[in-house]
Amino acid sequence: MTTEPGTPGRDATDTTDKAGTADKAHKGVKRRGRPAAGRRPGRRPGSADTRGEILAAARKTFAEKGFDKATIRGIAREARVDPALVHHYFATKEGLFVAAMRLPMDPSQVVPQILDGPREELGRRVARVLLTLMHNREAVEPVVGLFRAAMTNEQAAATLREFFNQAIVSRLANALDIPYVRMQAAVAQMSGLMMMRYILRIEPLASATIDELVDLVGPTLQRYLVG
Repeated sequence: MTTEPGTPGRDATDTTDKAGTADKAHKGVKRRGRPAAGRRPGRRPGSADTRGEILAAARKTFAEKGFDKATIRGIAREARVDPALVHHYFATKEGLFVAAMRLPMDPSQVVPQILDGPREELGRRVARVLLTLMHNREAVEPVVGLFRAAMTNEQAAATLREFFNQAIVSRLANALDIPYVRMQAAVAQMSGLMMMRYILRIEPLASATIDELVDLVGPTLQRYLVG
């Protein structure tokens, strides 16, 4: 077949069509492989601020669900991280709560300190451990905030109550084999003392030394705890 000058032949046309089709296909693959703008992956590894994001998610979850109903898996989902990362940074739900609320007392440390010693000195030990933890001014501020929130917000009160009952009261009562009501009475005694001393700052209670207060309330706590 004769081809007019300046007009491409069938072979050349076919080659051009194939090249164009291949190029479009190649571009289409790139477009399909590229994630949509603004889309976040469902699971991401730890980043520079992963710990802060977990803490923010924990505060939100604890505020909404309380301590008992909040779960590590749910908090991880809220923070969009793997639950293993939460365990890596905070070990337990209690540890996460302590960090999120900036509490000065970690049950994993406080409970063994209270249990470590003779039973006949238990009341004095409870008083000394708790008063020593609260003696640092930086430790007082988060506790003051939590107490104030608990007095005006039922959900905040429930969250704090659930944490202390599960993390401290239950553990001590079970370990010491004493009724919960006795342990709760001792905690109530110390809560009132710490409110008067660190929040209301009533004198001379506010300026008394730890040793003076241990001598004063230790025997009362001992009677509450073991009779």
